[in-house]
Amino acid sequence: MLCLAAVVFCGRLTGQLGIAHAEPPSLRSVSTIGMTVADLDASIRFFVEVLAFEEVSRREVVGDELLSAQRIESPVTRVARLKLGEEQIELTEFVSPKGRPFPEDSRSNDRWFQHVAVIVSDMDKAHSRIHQKMVRHASKDPQRLPDWNKNAAGIKAFYFRDPDGHFLEILEFPPDKGDPKWHLTTDRLFLGIDHTAIVVADTQRSLAYYRDALGLKVVGGGENYGTEQESLNNVPGAHLRITTLRAPAGPGIELLEYLNPRDGRPFPSDSRPNDILHWQTTLISSNAEETGQALKRRGFSIVPVRSDSMIDRPDAVKNVILVHDPDGHAMQVVQE
Repeated sequence: MLCLAAVVFCGRLTGQLGIAHAEPPSLRSVSTIGMTVADLDASIRFFVEVLAFEEVSRREVVGDELLSAQRIESPVTRVARLKLGEEQIELTEFVSPKGRPFPEDSRSNDRWFQHVAVIVSDMDKAHSRIHQKMVRHASKDPQRLPDWNKNAAGIKAFYFRDPDGHFLEILEFPPDKGDPKWHLTTDRLFLGIDHTAIVVADTQRSLAYYRDALGLKVVGGGENYGTEQESLNNVPGAHLRITTLRAPAGPGIELLEYLNPRDGRPFPSDSRPNDILHWQTTLISSNAEETGQALKRRGFSIVPVRSDSMIDRPDAVKNVILVHDPDGHAMQVVQE
């Protein structure tokens, strides 16, 4: 969903919010945002033909140590990286073992919700393209957020679904909002990824993870409600508390806490990476062990993966830590 905090760039709201943050010096960026898909070829076609992503790489992986550490026995996967502007996503199809499909009754306030927000230069043209491609809508129509909402006034947003049911968002920023790079003159319609958004049960509990342990900086916050927000999220009575965090580089991570309604379902406790609802956000660190220690000091469980098991990975990482946030969203901290 549209997050008010996304409209504030360069972190100028942090002091106004009165929120302290830690900054482990090892954390460098939010890197790829990954999702599990049922059919890699179909998903690539969708992102390339509908949203103008470019394919960067494609490979097959047999017996990935990272997946074995996550209770996937003898995995065989097909993995593709795609880019839009400066940002990348990673799509993973499990050839075996197959996981569960995306829950058909998913709602925007369920806590397994995650999306990426794609910035567009013209909302009307982008929405028309999505409509022409017969993409499944998740919002009723594009919404322009009202002028009374200072942080979000003039932003246009729309929700839709990919072939597997994952939620996606397109956003158009007015001239006074968003990263300056979204306002450069261009003939491109789809520009890049501003953030990934996740639903959380308790903002303060999540900040202990994302801000205090991982060291992301709070750069904005606010509340969204009203008829436009209800229409955007397709959730009657939607009232959200939104907090945006950023690393020194890469897309933001936005925490979406539903103040109303509060009936969002928790992340399935038996979820595994081969289930289609699985997303995984990758953080780049210069010292994964240091980041892992910061997480453990605050009571979060981590799964370290030996550096010698990463020899065959094309990105030549040295070390990886697997961890879940308090609501179950998966992340990996990669040392490069």
